[in-house]
Amino acid sequence: MHVRKFQIAVIGYNGDSCSDEARALAYETGKEIAKAGAVLVCGGLGGVMEAACRGAKDAGGTTVGIIPQDDFSHANKYCDIVVCSTIGFARDFIVASSADGIVAVGGGVGTLTELSIGYMMKKPMAAVAGSGGIADSYGGKYLDERKRVQIKVAKNPAEAVKIVMPKG
Repeated sequence: MHVRKFQIAVIGYNGDSCSDEARALAYETGKEIAKAGAVLVCGGLGGVMEAACRGAKDAGGTTVGIIPQDDFSHANKYCDIVVCSTIGFARDFIVASSADGIVAVGGGVGTLTELSIGYMMKKPMAAVAGSGGIADSYGGKYLDERKRVQIKVAKNPAEAVKIVMPKG
């Protein structure tokens, strides 16, 4: 019987707004996802997404990029599977809902959108401490008074992957 692989979304800064520190943490997060035997899911573009995919590929993992455009050429070169969503920012819903767990590395409003979707779906989520942006602003918090799921703070990428992986 085939068992589906666990899928972890890595979300965060795109392109120019991505710091070197966030890139390094994303790369390590991708490596840890591959080492855990999970599939990396992301928005398929640059910045955190590209660095995480590169880390996963360097560790022998599988990567899925869900891009907002209608042309495969927009995806970063480390994506094994590219989904051309053609729906722009709405692709954030597909990224978050296609993941069993979510790891945030830095990020802006798109990252917050993905965390909000994960929150509504009660997915396990971790924010890598020190990566900046949304991850540092919302790590350790609930997004509203319903307290559906807490965005856990991870001191490093290995801990972030451990937080979102199934226990046992």
